[in-house]
Amino acid sequence: MEQKNRLFIVVAIVLLIIGAMFTSFGRVLFAANTPKVVLPSSSAGSGDLSPAGPEGPNYQRVEVTPQTVVGVVATLARPTSYYRELTVETFWTGGSSSTQVQVWADGGWSHSVQALPSGVVRHDLSGEDTLYYWYEGSQQYKSTPADKKSSDLAQHIPTYETVLELDANEITAAGYEARGDLPCIFVEVQRSRSRQLQRFWVSVDEGLLVSAEVEEDGQLVYRMTAYSPVQSPCPSDSSFVLPDGEVLHDLGE
Repeated sequence: MEQKNRLFIVVAIVLLIIGAMFTSFGRVLFAANTPKVVLPSSSAGSGDLSPAGPEGPNYQRVEVTPQTVVGVVATLARPTSYYRELTVETFWTGGSSSTQVQVWADGGWSHSVQALPSGVVRHDLSGEDTLYYWYEGSQQYKSTPADKKSSDLAQHIPTYETVLELDANEITAAGYEARGDLPCIFVEVQRSRSRQLQRFWVSVDEGLLVSAEVEEDGQLVYRMTAYSPVQSPCPSDSSFVLPDGEVLHDLGE
């Protein structure tokens, strides 16, 4: 009886070892055959927006279509700390205007400086549910409640993440496309009951909006471009200070 028990214990131990080895090798085999999402990078030429990365079974091309683009955009993320410059243009019958914008962003705070067509310079500083704004040379400022979209609105640019909330039927075109020689995810949107056609180009490297356009009744009425290099993290001399000298945010907080 004792010998039979001993034999039973030995057999159980062997079965446990075999099971552990199978589980271990099974995980390796499963991981080896799991495709990884690869987006194109800036190393790709402007004429070739194929996803960068090793060829082989470990990678698969992410086809961007109106049906899949929401999932692709969801993989992108803006840097938490950066500086960049952009241009915002508006067009109307017989005329147009252009505004140059500088943007510093760090840790959820954003400071934009706009050189308006009139020559006036406006500051917008947002963070912690409040937007502060003032004009160059003034010690006075005003404030208003803010949300996640306030920084983009202050810069007069669309919040491209709204694409994630769209019905697939409102997305009329999508794909990979170079914009200003930068590899981007392109999305074209026609919202229901709207006369406006919107286009977004989002950098696959930075997760930032590189360009945007709005057409109304077939005429271009708005264009935003940001082709200059992005500095990340935010430069050390960046300022998140109100005109009266109050510091609202320090880099690295």
